Amino acid sequence: MPYYLVNRNAQPTGEHEVHENTCGHLPDVPNRANLGSYTNCREAIAAARAKGYANVDGCFYCCNACHTR
Repeated sequence: MPYYLVNRNAQPTGEHEVHENTCGHLPDVPNRANLGSYTNCREAIAAARAKGYANVDGCFYCCNACHTR
């Protein structure tokens, strides 16, 4: 089951990106907030929202099924 994290820093367009921990485009370590293991990126995005990240999007590279912008 993939392990996910969210970028604490918003993109210039305002969203916080969710990544799998194996992504080649991870934010710097201090900018990562751990989300945990989930079966898919939709569950990880729901977890990020539950942690207070209201504007969330999946990474184009590792969570493309959840990438909307």
